[in-house]
Amino acid sequence: MKKQFLLAGAAAGLTLAATAAQAQSIDYGSLEQLFNEPVTTSATGSPQRSTEVPVDMTIISSSDIKRSGATDLPTILSRVAGVDVLNFAAGQSDVGIRGYNQARSPRLLVLINGRQVYLDHFGYTDWTALPISLSEIRQIEVVRGPNSAIFGFNAVSGVVNIITFNPRFDDTNAVDLRTGTGESNFVSVVKTMHLGDKVSVRLSAGGQHQNEWKDNSPNVTAAQIHNPSTLHANIDAVAELGANTQLRVEGSYSNGQASQVISTFAYAAHRIKTNSLKATVTSDTKLGLIQVQGYHNDLDALTPGRRYLNGITVFSVEDLFKVGAAHTVRLGLEYRDNQLNTASYSGAKISYKVVAPSVMWNWAVTPKLSLTAAGRMDSLTLKRTGPFPVGAPQTNNALWDRDINEASVNLGAVFKASDKDTLRATYARGVQAPTLLELGGLLIPPATPAPTGALITGNPSLDPAIVTNYQLTYDRDLPSLRARASVKAFAQKTESVKGQFSTAAIDFPSTATTWNTYVYKNTGDSEMMGFELAASGKIGAGFHWSADTTYTKVEDTPTLTTAALTLRKVNFDATTPKYRSNLALGWANEQWAVDGYVHQVSKFSSYNGNLLEPVPAYTTLAGRVSYKLQNGIVVGVDGVNLLHARESQAKGPSGLQAERRVQFTLSKTW
Repeated sequence: MKKQFLLAGAAAGLTLAATAAQAQSIDYGSLEQLFNEPVTTSATGSPQRSTEVPVDMTIISSSDIKRSGATDLPTILSRVAGVDVLNFAAGQSDVGIRGYNQARSPRLLVLINGRQVYLDHFGYTDWTALPISLSEIRQIEVVRGPNSAIFGFNAVSGVVNIITFNPRFDDTNAVDLRTGTGESNFVSVVKTMHLGDKVSVRLSAGGQHQNEWKDNSPNVTAAQIHNPSTLHANIDAVAELGANTQLRVEGSYSNGQASQVISTFAYAAHRIKTNSLKATVTSDTKLGLIQVQGYHNDLDALTPGRRYLNGITVFSVEDLFKVGAAHTVRLGLEYRDNQLNTASYSGAKISYKVVAPSVMWNWAVTPKLSLTAAGRMDSLTLKRTGPFPVGAPQTNNALWDRDINEASVNLGAVFKASDKDTLRATYARGVQAPTLLELGGLLIPPATPAPTGALITGNPSLDPAIVTNYQLTYDRDLPSLRARASVKAFAQKTESVKGQFSTAAIDFPSTATTWNTYVYKNTGDSEMMGFELAASGKIGAGFHWSADTTYTKVEDTPTLTTAALTLRKVNFDATTPKYRSNLALGWANEQWAVDGYVHQVSKFSSYNGNLLEPVPAYTTLAGRVSYKLQNGIVVGVDGVNLLHARESQAKGPSGLQAERRVQFTLSKTW
């Protein structure tokens, strides 16, 4: 397959064109050696240097992951410029980009090889439930800003696109063992096999367990605490069906439990099971590179008193082709069917179907200038079936017979002003659809007959949030210093922000036959502006460094009052830190590797019930020291939160505090 790639514009951009395959098909290793930097296909479908894509992207390589000393993805992501991580518990972190982070953050789309692992019922990502081992990840692409037109449904603040090693091209075999403080234990095994000349398979499995952080908060009870533990398994198989056709089949399973902070910022013991099956056929034809893909995700999530069963099926087809030497076009069509039972009141179902055509056009105007335009139209049809509890104010399923039609747009221009200077300008319009839970999947009636008591439920009239973003970026290579620096300025607006229900704000007053009712509501608009400074480089023999800082300022414009934003958990002006910064320094030779990471976050606020509580500014230090033995086994010591035994990083006095943890590691790759 890799010999089918054609090089176009090698001197100016080395953008691979005509027969470029999708992320699931290309030989990333060969392309990285050719370009001497990470390569991605995510932005335009064609392989490109990470420094020349028409989006704001950072790529974390497999070597970065190995040297990170991290045991989870949120820790790795926290070291990326502009990324916000709320560490609520030992087994739960919520990840956002440039503010607007919250418990069960709904604005970040997370993919594994093009399959959505973002959970649609609540609209968030459970990072401990991802069914992969860190050692089977080739790269993690972190994309900032709305990118719904390029990446798909609900990519409104950014995208984390996880690419695993392809068993056809990569003989990835690894065993990882960890043990340490907090009774933390971890094991992972990855094995690649080749069944003849046509079929390649990668198998992986792993498990981990640790004690929850010590509970010193009077607000968190023992019943809300669960020591986090997870088991997962994954299979990835690639078969050559012909000279130009390839089939890739992926299946996964995960089963875990942990303490979690739900969207109301209250702790709850949580159990989650996931399984998925995905098949992708890619064929290089006279009409272009055609990809047909389908996958199904099943979710079984249990919070005390509520069990959510969510199934999503997605089918897509796309065609990537060239028009002349300068134009690359991608046409796509996606269909998704998403269904969720109601809970805690059972017997009803909320569902929607989405049809979404899309188009992407990349124009290499000159060897120095490229333009990209992408558009997507999501047409969502909502439906509800089943009974209502007696006492609900809305008891007609026809209220859910509703269509939502919204367009996403991404525009990007990349200009190579010189061999050292690159300018990038982007515009984006993203759409954040209401979650199934917000639309009515949450249905908690009181134990008393109406009008006594109160009902908590969803809102079939909830509008999607629309996010628009503008950004300018200047990148400068500094060869004399063996370094690279960048400056970014951005502005963003969110219209129709979606807020939580609040038991302090009655949305449907009781009548003689109905309860007081609380629902999710749109709360107004919000604007954000900011800048980012980043630099990285190498010093002497074996030293590397990186540093960045991101500033954001959020201003909310509520429909009613600022107090209402706090009640509905969307006071982003108060809960978004102004600054987040990173500093990393490392050194390595053939045997030794030493890496240190400093992460700093300025003060912000969180929620304690219906009130805001302060979270002081904090600084964390993490590090890893490893030594490679002659037989290829690597032994190491990793540590996180090394500066303090305990520290608040997501909530104030009402939350658990992150603990210092040290682990001893033993790993072997071949």
